[in-house]
Amino acid sequence: MPLDPRVKRFLDLLAAANPRVARAATVEERRNGLAALMKFGGPAPAMERIEERIVPGPAGALRIRLYSPTDDATFPGLIYFHGGGLVAGSLETHDIIARSLANCSGARVASVDYRLAPEHRFPAALEDASAVVRYISEHAAAFGIDPQRLGICGDSAGATLAAATCHAAARAGGPTLKLQLLLCPILDYSRSTASKRDLASGYLLDQATLDHDLMHYLSTGADASNPRVSPLLTEDLSGMPPTRIHTAEFDPLRDEARNYFERLTQAGNEVSYTCHPGMIHLFYGLEAVIPYARAAYEKIGGEIRAALA
Repeated sequence: MPLDPRVKRFLDLLAAANPRVARAATVEERRNGLAALMKFGGPAPAMERIEERIVPGPAGALRIRLYSPTDDATFPGLIYFHGGGLVAGSLETHDIIARSLANCSGARVASVDYRLAPEHRFPAALEDASAVVRYISEHAAAFGIDPQRLGICGDSAGATLAAATCHAAARAGGPTLKLQLLLCPILDYSRSTASKRDLASGYLLDQATLDHDLMHYLSTGADASNPRVSPLLTEDLSGMPPTRIHTAEFDPLRDEARNYFERLTQAGNEVSYTCHPGMIHLFYGLEAVIPYARAAYEKIGGEIRAALA
C-alpha cells in the first residue's frame, strides 16, 4: 500500500528542515538529532511506578530503569534495549517506548543504559547486554520479576543486541528466555538488500545514517559480517526463544527482518513476522505524529502477554 498520509506529511516536514548529511555529522549531532526526533513520541504515558537501579556490568556499574504498570509484587519481565545505532539514544530518549511496552503488555520492563560507541566500541554494548540479562535472570526476585517469565526486546540497533544476546544464551545453555521481541531490527550491517536500495533515502532511516553509526561502532579492521555484529549471519539459529518480529513497509531494514524470520523458521523455531503497512522505521516511537503506533502496541502487547503468560 502507499505511504501512510500522516507519515508522508511528517517526512516532508523533516525534509524541509534540511538536516545535515548524516555521514558528515558528528556523534554529538547524531545524539542531539535523535533526542529531538524522539520528542515526537508525544506526552509520556502514565506509569504506576518507575525505579532506577544499578546492576554490575563487565566494565563497571550499569543503570537500568524499571517500569511497573501496576502495583503487583511480581511481574513477567521484559528486558529492553533502546535504539540509536549503538552510538546514540538513552533511557531518557526512549522512555516513552519503554512505558508503552509496559502498559500494553502488563510486564515489568527493564530498560538498559548500555555503553555507547565511539567511547566504547564493539563489543562493549553487547557485553553489557549479556551481563544485564544474566544478572536479572539470576536475581529476578530482587526486581519483582518471575524468572520463568522473562523476555528480551530491542528496537532498531537495540534489537541487534537482543538478537545477539539470545544467540549467546542459547549456545551457553542459559539464561532461559521466553520471548525475543524485535522492533524494526538491524540484523545485517554487512550486506545490501532490495529494501535498503529502494528506500536508501527519504524514509527517516537512511543508508548514510547506517554507515555513520557503523563507522563509529566498529574499530578499524573489525568485520561487519561477524555474527555478533550482524546476527542474521549466525550459522546455527536453532534453540531460539519464541520470536516476534515487527518491521515496516517503508523501512530499509524490512528485508533483513523478513530474512531472519525465514531463517528462524527453517531452523525449527516458533516465530512470527509482522510488516506494518504504510509505516516507516521507528513509527512506534512517534505516536504524536503517527497515531497508528497505538494499534501496533495493542498487537505487540498481546504477543508479549501470550508469550509470558
